[in-house]
Amino acid sequence: MARKGRRSSWGVKTNWRLSLLSVFLVVFVAGGVYAGYLFYSTVKDVVAHAQLGAPVRTNNEQGQVDAPNVPDIAQERTNILLLGSDQRAEELGPSRTDTIIVVTIDPQNKTAGMLSIPRDLWVSIPGYSEGRINTAHFLGDRDDYPGGGPALAKTTVQYTLGIPIHYYVRINFEGFERLVDAIGGITIDVTEAIYDEEYPDGSYGYITVDIPAGVQYMDGKTALQYARTRHGGSDFTRARRQQEVIKAIRDKVFSLDIPLTKIPEMLRIAGGSIQTDLGLSEMYDLAKLVREIPAKNIQSAVVDESMTSPKTTPDGAQVLIPNRTQIREMVKELFGGPVPTTVADLSEREVIALEAARIEVQNGTLTPGLAQRTSEYLKALGYTVVSFSNADRSDYVSSVIIDYSGKVNTVNLLAQRFNVVPDDVRHYTDLQSEVDVRLILGRDYASSSP
Repeated sequence: MARKGRRSSWGVKTNWRLSLLSVFLVVFVAGGVYAGYLFYSTVKDVVAHAQLGAPVRTNNEQGQVDAPNVPDIAQERTNILLLGSDQRAEELGPSRTDTIIVVTIDPQNKTAGMLSIPRDLWVSIPGYSEGRINTAHFLGDRDDYPGGGPALAKTTVQYTLGIPIHYYVRINFEGFERLVDAIGGITIDVTEAIYDEEYPDGSYGYITVDIPAGVQYMDGKTALQYARTRHGGSDFTRARRQQEVIKAIRDKVFSLDIPLTKIPEMLRIAGGSIQTDLGLSEMYDLAKLVREIPAKNIQSAVVDESMTSPKTTPDGAQVLIPNRTQIREMVKELFGGPVPTTVADLSEREVIALEAARIEVQNGTLTPGLAQRTSEYLKALGYTVVSFSNADRSDYVSSVIIDYSGKVNTVNLLAQRFNVVPDDVRHYTDLQSEVDVRLILGRDYASSSP
């Protein structure tokens, strides 16, 4: 009997769309009038059911950041965010994306790359506080963020890596399983045997998964298990298996071992399981481009244990703190040098939204109402002021900033705005606090403020 247990994450929702569309293009060109008609008639079914369209731009008036300019896919590097939703078929409402992969395609050099991001990476979610990166999609859907969960996930990944994210593709794990079956399964050389007695069975219980080492044929169910299981290991090894599956799907599709009669079925599956902001013209350009990239020109990387440090948050969550210097070097190598999305490129309001620091304002003087007026002033600038009060004393000569969270960009902006000297900026990031930053107003500010 399956044991009831905690809900586990799903591992793989892959880059099948790009590979599949490449095959459709090959069939369309080489298969004559029948293949062309079949493609045309069935692709309309995808458009009718899949959620396709132009990238959503967020609203700067709400302190959110615009999506990057959309590139000419045939001429410029394009970055696509692949999201795997943990939502089951019978579930409704917001879901987390426990598979996060950025695919980059360079049409000039005919190269491509894949970067897997661990779901527990601790990052700043624009408009919110810090959290696991896989919660960005959940928050965006839950709170009706402009563009929904995918838009907030794109913005979060964009700032985490310092590169533009132009498009996204999202698929649920049921759709992935059916799609692998539709292409006739895949073949993977399993380097390490998998034996997992606690693989989630889809009904909040467990089953045993046993995949021997060696070359293995996998149907959709087995491929999903191979990529999803933790197998007593880490999310890093699971991410590497996900990339193996992506490459295996590409190899299978490019082998042209797919009957024409399967194409309508695959398109119907896609229509019910896929959401993307790629339009048909963009998909056509991508399909044409992907065909021209040889396997040897595809690089892959994982944000792994060499680029992160484990940490337990004050509420007991196990997370991964990014080493931004090492991640930046890896991104530069894989993506051909990032198009910077750094603080230097952003407005004050955008930086404020990015870090979403919770601020407490305290009056350290005898000037009545100073903390309240300053709180309203900061809120008008876009800061998140959660409280204001009197300080522990009223004889502060100079204003003081206390940093509890390491949100240095917000601290620096406040220091500049309130003329706080470096000696009066105090960092206590090892202390637990309900706020990220405390601003104590001194007589220097009271005498100069309107």
